[in-house]
Order: sequence, then C-alpha cells, then structure tokens
Amino acid sequence: MLGNMIADMMIKPGQAPLFDDPAAYDLDYENVEFETADGVTLRGWLIKGASDKVIVQSHFGVQCCRAGWTTEGKGLMKGYDRDIKFLRQAKYLNEAGYTVLMYDLRGHGESDVSPTRPWVTWGTDEARDVIAAVDFIAAHSKFKSANIGLLSICMGQGSTAEAYGMENGLKSYHQIKAMVAVQPLDYGHFIDKLGLPGFLRRSGDKAIEKRTGMDFNTSSWLPHAKDIAVPTLVIQNRNDAYLDEDFIATYYDSLTVEKEMLWLDLPKEKAAFANRAAAYDWIGENPEKILEWFGKHV
Repeated sequence: MLGNMIADMMIKPGQAPLFDDPAAYDLDYENVEFETADGVTLRGWLIKGASDKVIVQSHFGVQCCRAGWTTEGKGLMKGYDRDIKFLRQAKYLNEAGYTVLMYDLRGHGESDVSPTRPWVTWGTDEARDVIAAVDFIAAHSKFKSANIGLLSICMGQGSTAEAYGMENGLKSYHQIKAMVAVQPLDYGHFIDKLGLPGFLRRSGDKAIEKRTGMDFNTSSWLPHAKDIAVPTLVIQNRNDAYLDEDFIATYYDSLTVEKEMLWLDLPKEKAAFANRAAAYDWIGENPEKILEWFGKHV
C-alpha cells in the first residue's frame, strides 16, 4: 500500500490542472493539438509572434502543466506559497518577437494519457512529445523556415535530452538553434535527495516497475546529454534541496556544444520543494539572460 502511494506521487498522471490563460496577459494565441509518433494527442497554446523564430517550452513533470504549477489542490503539502506562472516568460519572449509553443506533456494538463503506458516516465516516453512539438512547428506552413529555440525545464529537459539520443530524434531537426535547460534532474538522483527510508524506497520502486515495466533507477536520460547538438545555457539554483552537484557537473561536462552555466543563489526557504520551485519562478521574472541566449542563437 505504501509503495502504491509513493508510485502515485511520482508517476500518476492527471495531477496538473490547467489554471492560467494567455488572454489574461493580452497575448494573441490559438489552441492547438498534435499527435505523437505513438498516437498520443497533445494540446497546447501557440502564442503568435514572428514567423522566423519560435520557442518551444517543455515543462517539468507530474504536478506541472504548460501553464506552470499551482497551489490548487496541494493542501498543506504544497511547499510553495504561490503559483508559478509560465505565461510570464511567454509574455517577455513574445514581446521580444518570438512565437511561443507551450504544450502539455502526455498525462499532464489537457493532453491525453498514453493508452500503452499510462504513467509519467520522467522523460522516456515524454521524449516523443518533445519531438512531436518540434515537428508541429517544423511542419507548419508559417514556420517552415523558422529558427527554433528550446526552453526545457527539469523533466522537460530530460525528455529533450532523451529525444536527442533517439534515432530520428531531435538531431534531425536542423532548425533547432539553441536550448535553455532549467534544473536538469533524473528520477534516481531526485529520489536519492528525497531521503526516503530504504524500505519505502524499495516499496515505491517495486510498485513503479510493476506499473511501467521500467526500473527508474537505471533508466536515466543522462547518457544522452552528450547527444545534445545545440548551444545550451544551464540554469540551476545552488540552494535547491534536490541539487546533486556531481550530477549537474556530469551533465554539463557531457555537453559537447557551446555552453554556459548560470548558477542562481536564491534565498533559502523552509520547504524543500520551495527551494527548487524558486528557480522555476525566477525564470518568469528575470528575462535578461534567457533573452540574451536566445537572441544570440535563434
């Protein structure tokens, strides 16, 4: 029973309600949907800007969606005292001229759940979602000649790295010119930092493997970091309670492209999640470095 509770917390879809709307930010947009190679329908917003430069944003996992993260339904366990609204970065990117595609990964927000593996897989299956999002832009009549930038956040980044390592994956899309990677993390290192007693971790791992057929401790996307083929800016809060500096160093050292590391030193908060969420919140309020990176490459 405890194992199932842990598995629900880590991989159960449908925990991320859509709570925000581009109209509240005076953004010109349309609702869009597209299908992955394995037949999952994804839904999102296409925020209209220039036809020659597009940012594709991939959000973090489980309790997040394209709109960001909300305190709604989190109760006393919310760990952060305010909503994290990803439309803030869409707003400043759009004001800088970019079209922005914000979409829900499978099992999140308004996107469908996979009929074959209806669980969150921390990047393995979601890699197909990133490819489908980029393909939607690359195949769109308006954006066939556009440069594409990737804003990939936590599990969204893991999914992106995995997508670069796949045959016929992101490496085949020469329109992609740059990426901003926000707080990369895989399941194994997250669960290490969570500090569960050994018997609870083993119970959770067993329940997850029974549901997904995967051992999440050995299915890391990290080996695919070397396959990332575009200039990459990495953003990480030093005070993130789930930070493993060796993991970040391995990820960064694996990048064989032009790269830059931006360490944030955000004020420490009491709740562990709050110290991670602070960096997700920061990107919405601090456009300078992100605009500089995309402006240089996209």
